[in-house]
Amino acid sequence: MDIEGRRGAKKRRKRRLVAVVCCVVLVLLVVVVVLAVVLSNRSGPFKETFIEKCERVTAESKRPADCVKVWSAFERAYVGRDPCQVPVEAYDHLISTAPPHPACNRMMFWSGTKDVVHQASKGCYQTMEDSMLGAVLDGHTWCGKEGSNGKRLLLSFWGRASTEFAAVACGNTTVMLNGSRTTPFSPTSIFASIEVKKFTSDRMSSLTVVMVTNDNVLANCTDKSLKDLRKELAPGIKYICKEVTESDLFTCKNKPDKTCGPCW
Repeated sequence: MDIEGRRGAKKRRKRRLVAVVCCVVLVLLVVVVVLAVVLSNRSGPFKETFIEKCERVTAESKRPADCVKVWSAFERAYVGRDPCQVPVEAYDHLISTAPPHPACNRMMFWSGTKDVVHQASKGCYQTMEDSMLGAVLDGHTWCGKEGSNGKRLLLSFWGRASTEFAAVACGNTTVMLNGSRTTPFSPTSIFASIEVKKFTSDRMSSLTVVMVTNDNVLANCTDKSLKDLRKELAPGIKYICKEVTESDLFTCKNKPDKTCGPCW
């Protein structure tokens, strides 16, 4: 091949290389745009729902809050992290931005009784899910699909939020446990592993354990796991235990003239 032929071949190779590079760049740009649209569609509706619920909850509670600021604090937990690998401490800023407010003598904890406790406590007691962040985020899954392994990773948020909620518990406090379980005070539950450990006698005067049962009664106030609960309580916190069936609980709660007195 003469010199001119070599030069021509070199130019053709160069043009092909430029064409390949341009194609690669174009593909990358398309991928970036598609990802941006997908992420926007994923976070957009959730952001709107978050802020809308935040504004509604704060209006009902008459505790004003900058819900856009709260959203920014929530979003900040993910900066530079895999959204499904967020550690507990990543939510510190969010909790400090929207801390739970104590409701002395009306704070209700639960373990294995979520549906029952929220029906029985409505309008009278305050659960973690009644706090501003709890009310906004309860029922939402922002990591993985509903029912997937990713949902369990949301425990980093609920664990951090529950820690703060328990730390402000004051006065006469109540917990509803499931008397239809063999171990109502389960050591792996959030109540046992986090909340009880944050109760302090300088704020709390007593803890009333309400054992809720249905037709399948497996545990009552003499259950051995409750001995572990009593040991976990800080000295100075009075321990009380009551037993009630679901049917009696709701019969009492649904009475037209029923006030916020206990139904156990």
